Amino acid sequence: MSTTMTIRLEEDTKSRLDKLADATNRSRSFLAAEAIREYIDLNEWQIGEVQKALGEADRGEFASDAEVKDFFANWQRRAG
Repeated sequence: MSTTMTIRLEEDTKSRLDKLADATNRSRSFLAAEAIREYIDLNEWQIGEVQKALGEADRGEFASDAEVKDFFANWQRRAG
């Protein structure tokens, strides 16, 4: 099920959206909805990962200074 939403766009953005819609044989509405879906997916994922990492840090689940130093020492040796 879909619903209607009105948004304001800068003139240049609307013009670019029109050109993209013409080039892809899609409607402006389809492209805008797809862009919003992708934006939400990305930001939900990113926020979830940050929240997960904060939980790990709160539980003390992070690398020690020695582990970080060892990691970068090994990385430097492999890099050359």
